[in-house]
Amino acid sequence: MGQCYRQLTLEERRTVFRLRAAQASVGAIANRLGRHRSTIYRELARNTFRDADPYFNGYFPTVAHDAATRRRQRLSKLHRDPKLSNYVIERLKEAWSPEQISGHLRHHGGARSRVCHETIYQFVYSASGRELGLFRHLPSARRQRRMRYARKPRGVTIPLSSTIQKRPAHIGERSTFGHWEGDLLAFRKEFGKSNLTTLVERQSRYTVLIRNPDRNSTGVMTGVVQQLGSLPSSARQTITFDRGTEFARYALLRHRLGIESYFCSPQAPWQKGTVENTNGRLRRFLPPDTDPTGLTPEMLVQICHRINNTPRKCLGFRTPHEVLTSHLKQAKSSAPIKRTPSHFR
Repeated sequence: MGQCYRQLTLEERRTVFRLRAAQASVGAIANRLGRHRSTIYRELARNTFRDADPYFNGYFPTVAHDAATRRRQRLSKLHRDPKLSNYVIERLKEAWSPEQISGHLRHHGGARSRVCHETIYQFVYSASGRELGLFRHLPSARRQRRMRYARKPRGVTIPLSSTIQKRPAHIGERSTFGHWEGDLLAFRKEFGKSNLTTLVERQSRYTVLIRNPDRNSTGVMTGVVQQLGSLPSSARQTITFDRGTEFARYALLRHRLGIESYFCSPQAPWQKGTVENTNGRLRRFLPPDTDPTGLTPEMLVQICHRINNTPRKCLGFRTPHEVLTSHLKQAKSSAPIKRTPSHFR
């Protein structure tokens, strides 16, 4: 691998000046400095001072060094053009976004006044821009800029012990009862943030619906605690979610009910296929253009009753309600149900 190129130092430029004054050839100068001939040719071509008065023309080491340093500073267009930077600052203070400023200049400012919106962002978050507090005039007013093109961090921070790869194999095989899956059923944005939590028991396919006013994780998980809290511990052992932020407070389930939570891999909703399949069935009665604010608890119970009392081939044409009831009867003697909400009647 070749050596990295090094810029000439001030001392080397002084040597170039002395040897040029002694009328040494470019090759001799290159040999003296241990540099390539092309390096010396470029140095003389770029940094020789030229003035209208021939008396002042020539290669001077300090002048050459200053010229090379200025070129390497690579100041942005807004730092080089005070008039343009003042215009950008004024527009920012008028609540224009960088993209609006850039677009307006592109159509009305002429070719020399054009500036990319990314250049404006870099100017805002530069040292001089921070001194002026320009970030306060941006739409987001974010003090620290996120990495360009980076996605906004999403999802829940999942410990390795709670990933679906760590979930016991018997849960995936549906050989035991009391393992649930959860998901959110969303509707059109014009209806607001209201949504439904779908809970499905993996072995019986029994379905529960819970209405939420928004995606706040505390509210969503509190609703899950209230619904599953009426069951004996053997009927609520684990639950599997995706990585949505609405499930960030999953620790509530462990602290209040002793339910362990597991989470799908990123971008892998098929790993909780039971609840995904159930959501598809629910869409027959709750299409995306349904206004969830008009759904009463009684209406949700009726929809669940219809789903849970429909025979399923995977259950030997028994209904989810029959399978759930059978399991609850077996568990009742060891852990009686404290109360029986309408969903489990």
